[in-house]
Amino acid sequence: MVKIQAKYEGELHCVATHAPSKVTLQTDAPVDNMGRGASFSPTDLVATALGTCMLTTMGIVAQRNGWNIAGATIEVEKGMVADPVRRIGSLTVVLRVPGEFDEHARKTLEQTALTCPVTRSLHPDVSVPVRFEWSARAAAR
Repeated sequence: MVKIQAKYEGELHCVATHAPSKVTLQTDAPVDNMGRGASFSPTDLVATALGTCMLTTMGIVAQRNGWNIAGATIEVEKGMVADPVRRIGSLTVVLRVPGEFDEHARKTLEQTALTCPVTRSLHPDVSVPVRFEWSARAAAR
């Protein structure tokens, strides 16, 4: 188990500490919800967790198989909804992987991303459309 500690600093600003490494990060409420938008919002961290989890799990599988996905990038666009309550409504993902991969490798890496632990932890009401861009299309961006 990993412990995360957080402290409310006032003015809708928090500082969180990853206990094992002592690395900290800050959050701030978004401008559209009474904050300054001076840092990641808590829901931005969910989008960040999704993107980095997809890349990390793909990296694990790639490493096991001798595939090089260095330079892969991900964009996650978070969409909020307010009805019936304010929550994340969608996390739209574009995953770009430079390099040449056969069909087996592409399907394996795609399945890995689509079933990462964060994806599996999201509520089913959160829409998560994912688009993969492979090779030249990914490298050109």
